[in-house]
Amino acid sequence: MASKDRILRLKEETRVNILEAALQIVKEEGWQALSMRKIADVIEYTAPIIYEYFASKEAILLELNRQGYLKLSKQLQEAKDKHTSPADQLEEMWLSYWNFAFANKELYQGMFGITTSCACKMVNELPEAGLPWDIITGSIGELMNIQDMESDIICTKYYTFWSVVHGLVSINLLDRGDSDKINRQVLRDAITGIIRSITP
Repeated sequence: MASKDRILRLKEETRVNILEAALQIVKEEGWQALSMRKIADVIEYTAPIIYEYFASKEAILLELNRQGYLKLSKQLQEAKDKHTSPADQLEEMWLSYWNFAFANKELYQGMFGITTSCACKMVNELPEAGLPWDIITGSIGELMNIQDMESDIICTKYYTFWSVVHGLVSINLLDRGDSDKINRQVLRDAITGIIRSITP
């Protein structure tokens, strides 16, 4: 039994090493440079061994994106849990979203197809991709006194927030933004403006 546990642990360690190597390559050379051969070189395995864990480079990309959404969602939930007021929750969550994007630039680019050729349909179909929606729309619904989380109004307000924040993130990831101080002021102005507009 101990031997079986050890084998499972080693397999999981190898899988983690593959993903870490992939992310390291992306951070150093960009998403376009990622290949199974490069991953194998970094972890000093042969390429066929990588294929035992992931069927293709796309499968690795998908798993990295899945992990990115889990990490983002955890941070959003932690931000939300700091406040009881839905308005404060929304402000804290969108600021946390901004911080996540810049602390995890490569993951964020992969998750949303910025400077990458992401298979967006596959990424969007990940169950984890819906977690930020679930966390944030709860506060929007509470603030607006709407129970139906699938209502068009909540959907519209979520995408209003997301369009502004993601747009500002994207501009800065492409090095077209202004100073950090100005960016943060624009971000806060936009978030608080939307919150005021949806507060009954």
